[in-house]
Amino acid sequence: MRYNSLDNRKDSIYGKLQRLSISYILLIVLLALIGTLTLYSAANGSWEPWAIRHISRFALAFALMPGLALIDVRQYYKYAYLFYFMTLLLLVAVEVSGHIGMGAQRWINLGFFKIQPSELMKIGMVLFIARYFSAITIQGIHAIRGIIIPVVMALLPVGLIILEPDLGTAIMLLLTAAVMLFAVGVQWWKFALVAVLIAATLPIGWNFLHEYQQNRVLTFLDPERDPLGAGYHIIQSKIAFGSGGLLGKGFLHGTQSHLNFLPEKHTDFIFTMFSEEFGMLGGLFLLFINLLVLLMGYLFAFRTRNYFARLVIIGLNTNYFLYIFINIAMVMGLLPVVGVPLPLISYGGTVMFSIMASFGIILCMSIHRDSSGNFDDD
Repeated sequence: MRYNSLDNRKDSIYGKLQRLSISYILLIVLLALIGTLTLYSAANGSWEPWAIRHISRFALAFALMPGLALIDVRQYYKYAYLFYFMTLLLLVAVEVSGHIGMGAQRWINLGFFKIQPSELMKIGMVLFIARYFSAITIQGIHAIRGIIIPVVMALLPVGLIILEPDLGTAIMLLLTAAVMLFAVGVQWWKFALVAVLIAATLPIGWNFLHEYQQNRVLTFLDPERDPLGAGYHIIQSKIAFGSGGLLGKGFLHGTQSHLNFLPEKHTDFIFTMFSEEFGMLGGLFLLFINLLVLLMGYLFAFRTRNYFARLVIIGLNTNYFLYIFINIAMVMGLLPVVGVPLPLISYGGTVMFSIMASFGIILCMSIHRDSSGNFDDD
């Protein structure tokens, strides 16, 4: 009776709230506040149009996060496949009658707001792969037939997302799936084989890229080939980084951004704007906060006994890492420009809600870190 009483207290809402990581939540809030102030500066010292919407969306998403964190982890396991296939159907709907914006067909217009199913798929695919591998043996993982299903289920949405076209999100899905496959114990030679196959098909794949995608790759290799066209973004971004120096030009005093030389300063290139105003030290500070969020996420995974929960944390945390890595490497000219925003800093609604939902699910997995056994037996 005594142990049952303790278990009941752990499973109560109060017990779950006690196990929430306050430091993790505070770091998330800090990032959102930095994003809001940066967007305030991007609008030349005005809350409209970006900053006020950014903080409002964060407030709504922040209210959603504890709700997702308090859900029983078994519910995520039970409905993992259903959520994946529903999201896959939304991706199909995008191809059939999706909303077109900025030259791409990526959204579903519901009238009062638009959703981007590819962002939801980042969660759906992680849940699918985590459930699949939590229910098979190590022998099944090592067998070729054991990884066919998760590989196919990763390639299906990737193919649909490439058609939108959204190469950045497709790459993120592939890399997240690869990390999860590595985490469950898929042998390294299988990754090497896939890498060789990809390298061998690159010349063929190049011909299937859109002209603007080819230009992005060529511009990455030589930004000066078209300084007023395809190379303009990255050239201005590098100028802004350099002009910020060590300490920056000060809040609201970034010349490249406020004189409108820096394009997309409120979305993809917001880290450039932040670094111009706060310098290299400011940029490193922002990276440090994100590093703490990532390290805490992987620490949650390390401490979690349940295999499904551990894989979910690894997958969602890796997705968050890819957002940060690709965006910052992109604006510094280390990767081609692929249109990946900086989470909680860049302006954008669907990304905000998908990232906050991911944080909520990660917290849920951490709350249930002592859960053990196979959920199929429940």
